[in-house]
Amino acid sequence: MKVLVVEDDRDLAGQIGAALAQAGFTIETAHDGEAGEFLGATETVDAAVLDLGLPGIDGVEVLKRWRGAGLRFPVLILTARDAWSDKVAGFRAGADDYVLKPFRMDEVVLRLSTLVRRAAGHATPELSAGGLLFDMTTGLATLEGMPLKLTAFEAKLLRYLMLHMGRVVSRTELSEHMYDRDADRDFRSMEVVIGRLRRKIGEARIETRRGEGYRLLPGDPA
Repeated sequence: MKVLVVEDDRDLAGQIGAALAQAGFTIETAHDGEAGEFLGATETVDAAVLDLGLPGIDGVEVLKRWRGAGLRFPVLILTARDAWSDKVAGFRAGADDYVLKPFRMDEVVLRLSTLVRRAAGHATPELSAGGLLFDMTTGLATLEGMPLKLTAFEAKLLRYLMLHMGRVVSRTELSEHMYDRDADRDFRSMEVVIGRLRRKIGEARIETRRGEGYRLLPGDPA
C-alpha cells in the first residue's frame, strides 16, 4: 500500500515515513504544495498524509484540487492549526480524518491503516480468507491459527491481495502499489514473491489469470 506524505518539515516527514514504512507501507514524500499536488495526481497512492501549512499551495487548496480532479484516496490531515474553522475547511475540502500536532506516531499509523481498510470496504482490522487471517493492526498473518513467517514484502503483498480479495489484481497494479516511483519494477521478481507466498499460505489460494493477474480466493480452496 502506497502513502503520500506531504509535509514541509523534512525531519518530521522522515519520521512519519519511517513509521509508516515500518508498518508495511510504501512511501512517497513531498515538501511543498505544488509537489504534493503533482504526486497525488500522477502517482498511484492508497492514502495521503497532508499538512495544511505548506509553502506554495496550502494543504486545503491541494486537497481541493485533488478532489476536483476526481481523486478519491483517503486523506489524513496533520496540522498545528487547532481552530474549529480550520478543521471545518479541511473536512469541507474532502479530508477523511484530522490529527493535531504534536501527535503520537503510532496514532497516525493506526488512523491511516483504518482509512485504507475502510476505503477498501473492510469494517474490521482483521482480514480473513477462510483459515487465513491478516491483522492490519499488528501486521501479523496466521493460517489455521498458526503464525506465518513472512518477509516484509510478502506481508505487504498479502495485505494488498486480502484487501482486494476476490478481485483479479494485475501485475501492473501490484507494482504501482508495492514500489515507490524510483524502484526497479521487475515483474519477474514479483512472480518469485508470489511463488514464495503460495508455498506459505497454500498453492491454490492465489489464482493466476493468464494475461490478467492474480486473485486471492475469499475462502479455503477445495
